[in-house]
Amino acid sequence: MVTTVKSSRLLKPLSLVAVIFLTVSGGPYGLEPLLQFVGKNGALLLLMTVPFLWDLPSIFMVLELNSMMPVEGGYYKWVNRALGLRWAFYEGWWTWLYSFTDLAIYPVLFVTYLSFFFPAIAAYKIYICLIIIWSCAGLNMLGILPVGKVSLVLSTIVLIPFFILFGYSFFSTSFHFAAPVFSLQHVGFTSIGMGLYTVMWNFLGWDNTTTYAGEVDKPVRSYLISMVVAFIAVLAVYLLTVFVTQNSGVDLNELSDKGYPLLGIKTGGTWLGILLSVGGMASALGIFSAVMLSISRIPRAMAEDRLLPTWFAKSHKRFNTPYISIIVCAVVVSFMVLWTFTDLIVIDVILYGAGLFLEFISLIVLRAKEPAAIRPFKIPLNIFGLCIMALLSCSVYVIALTSVFMQSATKTTPAIFAIGALFSAEIIWLVIRFTLKPGRS
Repeated sequence: MVTTVKSSRLLKPLSLVAVIFLTVSGGPYGLEPLLQFVGKNGALLLLMTVPFLWDLPSIFMVLELNSMMPVEGGYYKWVNRALGLRWAFYEGWWTWLYSFTDLAIYPVLFVTYLSFFFPAIAAYKIYICLIIIWSCAGLNMLGILPVGKVSLVLSTIVLIPFFILFGYSFFSTSFHFAAPVFSLQHVGFTSIGMGLYTVMWNFLGWDNTTTYAGEVDKPVRSYLISMVVAFIAVLAVYLLTVFVTQNSGVDLNELSDKGYPLLGIKTGGTWLGILLSVGGMASALGIFSAVMLSISRIPRAMAEDRLLPTWFAKSHKRFNTPYISIIVCAVVVSFMVLWTFTDLIVIDVILYGAGLFLEFISLIVLRAKEPAAIRPFKIPLNIFGLCIMALLSCSVYVIALTSVFMQSATKTTPAIFAIGALFSAEIIWLVIRFTLKPGRS
């Protein structure tokens, strides 16, 4: 089933930049523990290396495959074409689970920044999280254009406080400039691993932005421009934020607990702390809506291939949105908010990384199987070069995963849970294979 969308209802590049920014980043919120894990010298080092090993290969892969298949369903469709229905189901299932985990993080972050104004509000965390989850689900049911417009507004609210923070810091006489030192000396391997998880999580999700490519105006060109702009913006904001933080004299342990509003208070006063708190809440809302937009399109694509019950493929009569998928997503995330922030990050990255490598394999397989296929954007590497590029991301993933299992048994629980979730794909596939008869009309 092919869904046709009127050109007037297609997402334009500027809105796409905002949606990508919120899907991948949403600002530096959530980056606070990095300095605590790897220290002042290690934080900038990881930010200067990990994105080029972990993100750039992913971005290039996404741009090539999306230019070849700019369709709704994105990465699920790529894996299906390259590796078949079974591995496409694995891809859809893993990314569905990853997105549930990812979405659960942001209502919790919203409450964290809201508590800056109302400290006692933490006692009502679950109720507030549920309000956020179902409000964003309602917004997604209205369609991609409302989400895009809201994303533009929220991205502006997120970035303005940090621009003020940068300006106030660099032009203030109390700001003591110190040249950055790049080193991981005296940092333990497990701490480096947690630092990697923090950076990886703050940069993941480039492939998620392609699941609604069929609803984007001139998708090949729009994605190329938007991803380049978004990557530069994310990296620049992260580097400036960490640089200001490490020169501010703020207590890193306290920063990890209270977030960037504490940095704002120390740098400019209470007024700047308030702005950064508002930005944190806007970030949480924006990321939640953007990620829900991306993941809600996958079950519909899977249902069309009989990998999920057909009612997942139903679209709202007025808004043409996969409302059943959105509702199911909101229900599951309502339970996932019970995990801690750190545990959710570990689960998130492990599940996401597994799906990402299936996409890299699909990239390589399609180059071999369909070398003459039209690719408006093509990575200037042969198959051997593509394998090396994929190994760069793989190496970062393996180091981070290894570091978790070197910690105490209690701290490995989220990693074990995530690996168990990965293996669940085969069990669910066997059930679907004998009940829904995937691929048959």
